[in-house]
Amino acid sequence: MNSRLLALLVTMTVALGACQEVDPVILSLDGEEVRHSDFERHLATVEARGLGPLAPEAHQGLLDTFLEEQVLLIEARRRGLLRADAPSEEGPHAVARLLAEEIPTTELSNTEIEAYYEAHLPDFSVSETVTVRQILVDTLNEARDLKRRLYRDSRAFETLAGTRSKGPEAEVGGYMGTFERGQLPEELEEIAFTLAPGRTSQPIRSSLGYHVLRVDSRQPARELSLEESRGWIRARLIRERADAAARAFVAGLLSRARVNHEAAYRSSTSSPP
Repeated sequence: MNSRLLALLVTMTVALGACQEVDPVILSLDGEEVRHSDFERHLATVEARGLGPLAPEAHQGLLDTFLEEQVLLIEARRRGLLRADAPSEEGPHAVARLLAEEIPTTELSNTEIEAYYEAHLPDFSVSETVTVRQILVDTLNEARDLKRRLYRDSRAFETLAGTRSKGPEAEVGGYMGTFERGQLPEELEEIAFTLAPGRTSQPIRSSLGYHVLRVDSRQPARELSLEESRGWIRARLIRERADAAARAFVAGLLSRARVNHEAAYRSSTSSPP
């Protein structure tokens, strides 16, 4: 063989090996390859959405997700659900169709729903709540004047809230919302949870000023019945089983693939910022 030709072939072989080392194959399945540069582009897109570079330790989790997405896309193409030249935005729709084909419809019996309810009874409790309105003013004298007016006509609370309160809820008649214990400011909570529905409080001082509260309604703590919980349990179990089936399907695809985690992770963490 001509020495010059031999030297050229050696040079090309070395160059090809260097290129493959710089951009190694990180996944191959059914004749398709995914290279490190593909992951780098994905990483750049994620960082652009988050408006900043990610810490190297976050790359591993992203890499795992990226590889799972890639085997799903390859399988979608193999089944004819996604064209090889399809734009990237069609990928998620194809994957959704693939999973819809692969994951069986879950049928749940009443016995299964009832067993879940019995095993998770603490999850089906409703905390005590109060629905509260307030009028917030700057001085104690203003709060006392409001209290006198409300003593004469308790139905005037919403009107007075709209005209006298400096709180942000003034325009909706002082309506603050419905709260569980621990959700109201400390100064207001104990009084709100001891007032009877329809009653107004004495002036309460806080860093914001003076509050006059009215409790519109109170709901005691209680356990949700099985019938109240049945729909939520059904949706929860169907979602859990679909997720488990999807994870098993992806794991099966990955088991058929050749994956080079080490090359992908080493390259991504050593890339210049």
